[in-house]
Amino acid sequence: MTDSPLTPAADVAASVAGSPLDDAALREAMNRVRTEVGKAVVGQDGTVTGLLIALLARGHVLLEGVPGVAKTLLVRAFSTALGLDTKRIQFTPDLMPGDVSGSLVYDARTGEFEFRDGPVFTNIVLADEINRTPPKTQSALLEAMEERQVSTDGVSRRLPDPFLVAATQNPIEHEGTYTLPEAQLDRFLLKLIVEAPSREAEMTVLRRHASGFDPRDLAAAGLVRAASIDEVHAAQRAAARVDVSDDLLGYVVDLAQATRRSPSVQVGVSPRATTALLAAAKAWAWLGGYPAITPDHVQTMLVPTWRHRIRLRADAELEGVSVDAVLTSVLQQTRVPV
Repeated sequence: MTDSPLTPAADVAASVAGSPLDDAALREAMNRVRTEVGKAVVGQDGTVTGLLIALLARGHVLLEGVPGVAKTLLVRAFSTALGLDTKRIQFTPDLMPGDVSGSLVYDARTGEFEFRDGPVFTNIVLADEINRTPPKTQSALLEAMEERQVSTDGVSRRLPDPFLVAATQNPIEHEGTYTLPEAQLDRFLLKLIVEAPSREAEMTVLRRHASGFDPRDLAAAGLVRAASIDEVHAAQRAAARVDVSDDLLGYVVDLAQATRRSPSVQVGVSPRATTALLAAAKAWAWLGGYPAITPDHVQTMLVPTWRHRIRLRADAELEGVSVDAVLTSVLQQTRVPV
């Protein structure tokens, strides 16, 4: 007789599937991903961890950094280490929404219109220089990022799972760019600042290039798949199971309300931002082997999760106040649960 969902055999199977040993094996797979990415990218460990957190939390990442700090290479190496399909979209002023999401094309042989998938139909979308295209084209990603689907002519088409958008932008070049609208920014789980590497890391980069490293050929660099799609899905489910107490939930809400009361802030974070911080903290806690999130996990993830969701007052910007400084102040002034 087939076991019902409530039989002891099923309970044992469920217990084994969620056991610490299984979680440890999944964490080891995620650590292997970090190692593989390190074969191509040096000195960006924090950014790699941020990409992993976004993947585990089923979110998206905005990578901000000057040209030449390996933003594009980082995403390519990340997708290679995960064995996931990836497509790159170079955002330009003349790019149309259909160039991103796909469009209906007339087939003269059948006399009917058929839908042709756009590059968004992949596991990891590299949206390169996303702020170089007008808001109309940027909005083509809104439904894909939030609903994991694309709707055309009244028909909704599901995107692959997992699905992650990794967008890049240059913080210092403003000519020919379009500011990302608030609705677009709010769809990104994390905004990661990609800094220039340290002297030691940059020396390692030069040594690799002197030895013949070609960033366009990741296979020659020895990158291999370190985790399967099944392991990614299992890790996502495991991260979602991390416990959180009411005290921690209250802490997140208190932090959010503190941003809305800050005299330097015009628009504080929304309830979506609180759920994003919770998801990121749970993923970070799971990666560290914690069964429940702690205030430290919330504090670590607050700035990258909220820095792109706050609008400062004009007078505060003129005085040189930064969003990161405001968030740091909020952390310092909000009571931490025991």
